[in-house]
Amino acid sequence: MTDSPIFPLWHLAHASDWAAAQDVGRYEFSTRGRTLAEEGFIHCSYPHQVGAVARTFYADDPEELLVLEVDREVLALMGIEVRVEPVGDQHYPHIYGPIPVAAVSTIRAAAFDEGRGFVLGTPEPADG
Repeated sequence: MTDSPIFPLWHLAHASDWAAAQDVGRYEFSTRGRTLAEEGFIHCSYPHQVGAVARTFYADDPEELLVLEVDREVLALMGIEVRVEPVGDQHYPHIYGPIPVAAVSTIRAAAFDEGRGFVLGTPEPADG
């Protein structure tokens, strides 16, 4: 299944990993504790899925989190494939290559409140 441009591509990231990516020009972390090289792709989700993914994989993570919004058009121009693949009873987008820093259009701070609810900050442009 190929990606649909209807929903934005979102990726949960550690703020420290995003900072490191800016130094080298590409982001290569798949998910918590796994790199693109180890996993074979970068895990993403759609906005309606990101809260459940965060609670499942990051609720006990003390590191600062961000949600990166990735621009499909930039990925396509660079020949980086996005596939939507089944995981359990849902389909998730996966990026098959490193994410160029230029492909990240928006960043949102992300955290958990006292009730374990997932909270997103105000969207900010990735370049400043």
